[in-house]
Amino acid sequence: MTPVKVRQGDAPVILGQPHGGTFVPEDIFARLNETGRAIADTDWHIDRLYDGLLPGATVVHANFHRYVIDANRDPSGRSLYPGQNTTGLVPGTDFDGRPIWRDGRAPDAAEVERRRLAFHAPYHAALAAEVARLRAIHPVVVVYDCHSIRSVIPFLFEGRLPVFNIGNNAGATCSAAMLEAVAGIAAAAARDGLDHVVNGRFRGGWTTRHYGRPETGVHALQMELGQRAYLTDEAAPWTFDAAKAATLRIHLRDMLTAIETIARRAA
Repeated sequence: MTPVKVRQGDAPVILGQPHGGTFVPEDIFARLNETGRAIADTDWHIDRLYDGLLPGATVVHANFHRYVIDANRDPSGRSLYPGQNTTGLVPGTDFDGRPIWRDGRAPDAAEVERRRLAFHAPYHAALAAEVARLRAIHPVVVVYDCHSIRSVIPFLFEGRLPVFNIGNNAGATCSAAMLEAVAGIAAAAARDGLDHVVNGRFRGGWTTRHYGRPETGVHALQMELGQRAYLTDEAAPWTFDAAKAATLRIHLRDMLTAIETIARRAA
C-alpha cells in the first residue's frame, strides 16, 4: 500500500483528500478496539463524489485511514480549535468521544513520530510537489480540500451541521473573490434544500492553513460536506446515494469551475 495516490492534471486546482482512505496496517488494526475497527470517521466515497467534476484537476488522495494518523492535523500536534472538542494528530477517540484503542490510550510520542514519517509526511510531500509543479505553470494555484462528516455529532458541535461548510480561516487562506463565488453558489443551492455556512465550526484544517498563502499565488479553501447530502444514511454501511449525489455534484461542479475561472483570470 502506497500512502498516497496522485492523479495529475494541468488545471490550476488541486483536490486534496486527506480523509478518504480506509487502509489500516495490520499491526495498528490489532491495537484498535471494536469502536476503532469500525473506522466510522471516514470521508466516505469522497473520491467518487468529486470524480470528473473538474477536467484537468489534480487529485491527491490519502490511502490510509485517519486513525493511523490524521493528514489534516498539524504535525506538531497543536490543536486547530483550542478550547473545543476535536481529535488529534493520532486520535484517541472517535468523533463521539469514545476511545478507539484497546488499552484506552492513544499511541505514545515515538509511535506517533513513526506514523508521521511513514504516512503524514509522504502525503504532504506529494501535495507540496503538486503545488510546486502547478505553480511553475500557473501564476495562481488553488488547493481545494475535500471533506465530509456526519451531520449530527454532539461531541464536536451543537445541532445539525449545514451541508456546505466553507472555510478559509476567516479570510486568510484564499481571496475574497473565490470565497464569495463559492458561497454564492452554495446560497443558490438552497433551492435544492442544501444549506451552508462560511467559516463556521470548520474554518479550515491544517492543510488549508498551511498551504493557503494568497500573497505567494497559492490559495486554499476547505469544503466540509454534511454526509446526508450524498449517503443513503449517515451510518454503516455508508452507502453512496447516486440520486442525492447527482444534485450535490451539480453545485460542486459549479464551485470548482468558478474557482478555476477566478484562478486563471488572476493570472
